[in-house]
Amino acid sequence: MSLVPEIDYGTPASLSETMVTLTIDGRQITVPEGTSIMRASMEAGIQVPKLCATDMVDAFGSCRLCLVEIEGRNGTPASCTTPVAPGLVVHTQTGRLKDIRRGVMELYISDHPLDCLTCAANGDCELQDMAGAVGLRDVRYGYEGDNHVKARNSGDINLKWMPKDESNPYFTYDPSKCIVCSRCVRACEEVQGTFALTIEGRGFGSRVSPGMHEHFIDSECVSCGACVQACPTATLTEKSVIAIGQPEHSAVTTCAYCGVGCSFKAEMRGEELVRMVPWKDGQANRGHSCVKGRFAYGYSTHKDRILNPMVREKVTDPWREVTWDEAFAHIATEFKRLQYQYGRDSIGGITSSRCTNEETYLVQKLVRAGFGNNNVDTCARVCHSPTGYGLGQAFGTSAGTQNFDSVEHSDVVIVIGANPTDGHPVFGSRLKKRLRQGAKLIVIDPRRIDLVRTPHVEASFHLPLKPGTNVAMMTALAHVIVTEGLFDEKFIRERCDWSEFEDWAGFVSEPQHSPEETERYTGVPADLVRGAARLFAKGGNGAIYYGLGVTEHSQGSTTVMAIANLAMVTGNIGRPGVGVNPLRGQNNVQGSCDMGSFPHELPGYRHISDDATRDIFEKLWGVKLNNEPGLRIPNMLDAAVDGSFRGLYIQGEDILQSDPDTKHVAAGLAAMECVVVHDLFLNETANYAHVFLPGSTFLEKDGTFTNAERRINRVRKVMTPRNGYADWEVTQKMAQAMGLGWNYAHPSEIMDEIAATTPSFALVSYDYLEKMGSVQWPCNEKTPLGSPIMHVDGFVRGKGKFIRTEYVATDERTGPRFPLLLTTGRILSQYNVGAQTRRTENVMWHAEDRLEMHPHDAEQRGIREGDWIKLTSRSGDTTLRALITDRVAPGVVYTTFHHPDTQANVITTDYSDWATNCPEYKVTAVQVSPSNGPSQWQVDYDEQAKQSRRIAGKMEAAE
Repeated sequence: MSLVPEIDYGTPASLSETMVTLTIDGRQITVPEGTSIMRASMEAGIQVPKLCATDMVDAFGSCRLCLVEIEGRNGTPASCTTPVAPGLVVHTQTGRLKDIRRGVMELYISDHPLDCLTCAANGDCELQDMAGAVGLRDVRYGYEGDNHVKARNSGDINLKWMPKDESNPYFTYDPSKCIVCSRCVRACEEVQGTFALTIEGRGFGSRVSPGMHEHFIDSECVSCGACVQACPTATLTEKSVIAIGQPEHSAVTTCAYCGVGCSFKAEMRGEELVRMVPWKDGQANRGHSCVKGRFAYGYSTHKDRILNPMVREKVTDPWREVTWDEAFAHIATEFKRLQYQYGRDSIGGITSSRCTNEETYLVQKLVRAGFGNNNVDTCARVCHSPTGYGLGQAFGTSAGTQNFDSVEHSDVVIVIGANPTDGHPVFGSRLKKRLRQGAKLIVIDPRRIDLVRTPHVEASFHLPLKPGTNVAMMTALAHVIVTEGLFDEKFIRERCDWSEFEDWAGFVSEPQHSPEETERYTGVPADLVRGAARLFAKGGNGAIYYGLGVTEHSQGSTTVMAIANLAMVTGNIGRPGVGVNPLRGQNNVQGSCDMGSFPHELPGYRHISDDATRDIFEKLWGVKLNNEPGLRIPNMLDAAVDGSFRGLYIQGEDILQSDPDTKHVAAGLAAMECVVVHDLFLNETANYAHVFLPGSTFLEKDGTFTNAERRINRVRKVMTPRNGYADWEVTQKMAQAMGLGWNYAHPSEIMDEIAATTPSFALVSYDYLEKMGSVQWPCNEKTPLGSPIMHVDGFVRGKGKFIRTEYVATDERTGPRFPLLLTTGRILSQYNVGAQTRRTENVMWHAEDRLEMHPHDAEQRGIREGDWIKLTSRSGDTTLRALITDRVAPGVVYTTFHHPDTQANVITTDYSDWATNCPEYKVTAVQVSPSNGPSQWQVDYDEQAKQSRRIAGKMEAAE
């Protein structure tokens, strides 16, 4: 094993289709017009010395090492900033160039510490490499480094010296080793788009500064790691490298956090993970990362992790550690007993959107072939199930239409109900880069998210609508486009059903759908709505990106269909730069849906009632499948309370914390007789479990994830599972204990079965993914290279379908008792229910959930910044601290849901989307009042959790 090689070409690739031929060191080379001489040389295998250049950022030309000579031109231009031209004759190694480069390197080394043997970058230092490349043998200027290398000079305090900045939990900043190449500054600006770094001082006194001479932790730095990755010396170094040493082998894998699906090199020493480095060939992230994927992997070795199976008779009993065989036998006995006693439909399973495609496929197969019913569901029920329904109705397929590269071709972008810089930060950075290049932005969100105004980015329109009025807003936008004749008639006639369009156009043209009328309940001024509609219709390539602020409503499916209508009426489907793009929340929520995790669908979104589809699986699995859809998660909980649903296998989901109306979820779980939780930690749901099966992390398994752009990416095992088994092996052994003759030897065999049964995955195999890197489904004989853009020549369903989207106000209303509207969301440093990120240093940025309130609402209630407040709804109450901000409008409050001691979902109600039962998390009528302690519910919950987490033979309850 060795480190996965990556070539740094020095400058970004040119996208020109015009080719240019030149000669470099006697070799004829043909490259795209606009390519730098440095990159052209590297593509030919000729490495020009460099320090300030890297292909992740634009050329800068400051280090003066990459100089070349060009016949017919005076001087020695920098190869990084000099573009190729036809017929150029370039020399990269002459006596003159060698002398200049050695002189430059002498100046660098004269003011740089020479502690190479003990330096953390030893073996991975470009300054060290370049000193060797230019043949540096002596430094005429001495090695004293009297500017900032030493804390003292001749015993006197050196006022120019700065100590290391250790404030960031993941990397250290050592100013004495800074060579002022500006790579970190440019990475922060060009790649991340945060503009947190600058260069302070002049000459030898120059150095990198976070903000205005702040510590990193106090600055605007978001800890994405782009600066650390760009640094050619030990100035910015991962603390894990300092502690462990340089890695000696690596493997490319896929991040297990959000739906962007970033590719990383897991760099190892033995079975110890040294660092995660974003892979430049990763087609979702293109070499960038966020704080979670780059640094927050410590949960995999956290002390809270459970490594042995555990069983108990009652949830009030302490856990008892058992062998794997005992656990599987217990589960098989209990599930068979329950089905004998209460009927075949009395048990079910929930698949995980954090596990691999292969593992998810096995769970739904276990339910259908082993349990004999279709009682299987997934977390998409509570997030993007309306996406599946709405896009399926309009386009004929249940997924986004574009790849992430598409945003580079967008001219106008609508972001509705999403906060990309926090929830999907790598995509957020790519979007910001496009906006800095001139694309226009329309934000539709009750809250002023960062994208509304951030360095060098400002939304053309922010439509701060009242929570729950998405459908009215989207229909009002369509009203303007239709009544002002801004629709794309040619596209509609060719690609859509014209009669359906005419019916829909008549509907949206009605006066009650005008911005002036809808302003009464959206709260958004009509002139802003009209301006946004005109911009989207006339601005060029228009793309729509949306998140849970669209789907988690009683009209979530209706809003998705309204978004599809808007894309079709403007002709923004089927080419780069356009499309309808759901930003999926979890790493494999798209894959879990693809794999048949819904109770009414088999893999590939084929209905369980279809005889031909069932026949495929019946022949392969050797069982007769039930043709009736099973229970959704809310139905399972209702049936449990009613007494007809008694057993549940939950893989990698924490429904007690993530699902709405916590009290109802707890009541459903408490009513069951055998709850099996399969996870890394004793999560909140495990408080009501009878069996706990320890899970494995993404670092401990092979498999695939499918991200928000339908991209199937490999997950590669880099260490032995600490619990003994990968999750697919646990499910297989459980199936074997229940009498199923499964015998998979490797996840690749499971993928082969998926490909054999699912048309959209027909050509997908591990060998093919090894060859292609990744592919986007559908990937079959018709589209062997995958499908980066969907609906290019026509919609999957044939003609695009325009659907009337009547606004129906939610039943959740404000009133005298509950005058405020609560909406929820995520924050950059935390992920979902926080089970992983709370067990990393990310808690430094978000140690607790807080309630954002407008200053007017806070003043009316006598609440100040940081005060403890009581948040009450019709469902329940909880306490947390207040954060006073004008990000939210008067009448709206906002909180995150990452910490179980807050349990925001004890507040949310059981209202849900009319088509899919997706909960209405985003609209809850609440009251806020001062508080001096936890609510009674929090006290009771905490006590129950402590009792439930006791493990026999252990001194303390497991966390």
